[in-house]
Amino acid sequence: MKNTKDNQQLKPVTPDRSYLRKFIERFKQTQNGKQSKKFIDREAVYPIVFLSLLISLLLHDYKSGIMSFFGSVVLVLILLVFFYRDLQRYKPAYLKKKKMLILLGSLLVSNLIIGRLFEYLFNVFLKGLSIENTVVHYFGIPLAIGAVIVVMIFDFHTAITFSLILSLMIGIWIKISLFPLYVFITCLIAAFSLMRVKKRSDIINAGGYIILLTIISSLSISFITDEVNIESIYFLTVFSLINGFSVSALCFLFLPVLEKIFKIATPLSLIELLDIDHPLMKYLSVEAPGTYHHSMIVGSLAESAAEVVGVNPLLAKVASYYHDIGKSRMPEYFVENQTGCVSKHEKLNPHLSSMIIISHVKDGVELAEEYNLPEIIKDVIQQHHGTSLITYFYQKALKEQETPPSEIDYRYPGPKPQTKLAALIMLADAIEASARTLDDPTPARISSLIDKITKNIFLDGQLDDCEITLKDLIEIKKRFEHVLTGIFHRRIPYPENEPREKRD
Repeated sequence: MKNTKDNQQLKPVTPDRSYLRKFIERFKQTQNGKQSKKFIDREAVYPIVFLSLLISLLLHDYKSGIMSFFGSVVLVLILLVFFYRDLQRYKPAYLKKKKMLILLGSLLVSNLIIGRLFEYLFNVFLKGLSIENTVVHYFGIPLAIGAVIVVMIFDFHTAITFSLILSLMIGIWIKISLFPLYVFITCLIAAFSLMRVKKRSDIINAGGYIILLTIISSLSISFITDEVNIESIYFLTVFSLINGFSVSALCFLFLPVLEKIFKIATPLSLIELLDIDHPLMKYLSVEAPGTYHHSMIVGSLAESAAEVVGVNPLLAKVASYYHDIGKSRMPEYFVENQTGCVSKHEKLNPHLSSMIIISHVKDGVELAEEYNLPEIIKDVIQQHHGTSLITYFYQKALKEQETPPSEIDYRYPGPKPQTKLAALIMLADAIEASARTLDDPTPARISSLIDKITKNIFLDGQLDDCEITLKDLIEIKKRFEHVLTGIFHRRIPYPENEPREKRD
């Protein structure tokens, strides 16, 4: 008998791979069920054609004939189709929101209108001073303004593609062989300098970089074309200064307007929302201090893992701060805000309790609209629980009721997370809440808890609608472990000081 017991103990334990197996099965189903993508969606054809006609009107030299205009339309159409295909391949999330596409098209048209306006003003200026050089003023046109705004509202990849398309279009308007290269270089340095913008002075610094690059690039082009003299160097420097200052000034002018009209979040508006003196943050800290503290920790978790999964860390932190603001309306019904021993839910039936818990999502969206929070923050508030089950009250209902309750009555209305940002905050929210229940939070227990929560969320199908990958989940787990281990670290018990009389 003893040998039999020993043999049973020596049998290898098969690890639970259901999590990985289910992930692979779903991946195969997704791949098999994928339909072949069209080269371009039918509903996008008419807007692209209309935009190409509008841009061609802005680029056209009206001294030329109709055939020249037709050629411009064809070239612009090809460039816009290329831009659309790039978004379809690398940034499909933008194609789902018509508002973002309208904004992108508006920025392209506005950039060209600003260029035409500055060209007209510079022509008047040159004629007034009787300056014969008709090329030098082109270097004062603030063509980098579009790239600056795109990198702050969208992302760096979209800004680079925007810069390439714009510079090629400028070649149709300004028929100088090397000028498109100059425009692309200027837009490139503008996008690079504002890729990690954190304060308003960064926009002024970007204007300084544009001045420097404009001087260098314009002089280089002058050297190549053998058109260098003292007068041209002087005017190139003057127009380069005008270019840099104009980009910074126009950025400060247009950004607040675009934020208001399109209800979007730029790094500058996110920094303002991060302020703990914001009225909504103050309200949360006073009415629901437990939720406020929970949101701060969720913000630290989300920020630590954001960059490794391709999410803006600043946006992740701000969205975490506001994801549970709905709890401020009925704070005493959430465990982190309860000070007494008796819970408010003791006298309520499970279904009513679950309805109160679910309502914090709807209340959060209403508060976000009341305080004019950006759309992306509202989306996170609505999606950070997805359609997950309120397990505690569902299990309580199973015990109390004779007939099994419907799961739908105990699930959040959703939708499931549509972006990596919403999925990241869902994981951070669930893991932080569960980590508080650990009696002895050792690194091994924290790691095991993160694994368990992540598997439960994945197997429940909450991550099906976002583009998060298995590699992303592994990276998120590493970062969460590091942060939570630091928060729940062990402390050395301090010895109590004995009274002086006792020591004597």
